[in-house]
Amino acid sequence: MTIFLIRHGETRWNRERRNQGRLDSPLTERGIAQARAIARLLHDLPEAAAAPIVSSPQGRARRTAEIIRDEPAGCNRELRIDERLREVTAGAWDGLTYAEIEAGCPGVFDGDGYYDWCFRAPGGETYEAFAARLGEWLGEQDDAAPVIAVAHGLVSRVLRGLHAGLPRAAALALPVSQDKIFRLCGGMVDPLAVAGGGGLPRTGCRSRS
Repeated sequence: MTIFLIRHGETRWNRERRNQGRLDSPLTERGIAQARAIARLLHDLPEAAAAPIVSSPQGRARRTAEIIRDEPAGCNRELRIDERLREVTAGAWDGLTYAEIEAGCPGVFDGDGYYDWCFRAPGGETYEAFAARLGEWLGEQDDAAPVIAVAHGLVSRVLRGLHAGLPRAAALALPVSQDKIFRLCGGMVDPLAVAGGGGLPRTGCRSRS
């Protein structure tokens, strides 16, 4: 099993520090450039050159996947959609800025809440349900050919954690950015830096969407 795991490119709400969750906003010009840079690197990796793409159905991930599929011209990769790669929803907090969330729930980001707050949201998805659907998808890749997976920040953290056997807290604290490809193979996770993508590295659960 080899998975090339990618977070979608930067979006307008990323720039606004607004939680996206199950909602959406368009890629910025920087986000489009990040996706194109990732496409170029994938094309140059022998193991990934002809790999199919599986994407979250959400617009920001799907648009990133479409750019990767179509560049360079004539690449013609297969693109599939899998609902299990959706980002976690923070329920009533989807669409709010992090400042608005904190104003309505003081201290929500304090302590271990910095990484875990989204699973405490009113009407949100639990960690157990989120990890179960991602684990189901991951388990189906065991005997599969290499695949490119395009998803979201917290999806990336938890998938990497499940693959590497990390405890929950360690997985949620993993760094995530929009200018890297994470290669998952044999229980190892190797970050591959992308040149010229104009990345947006961040830490904490707040960068998850």
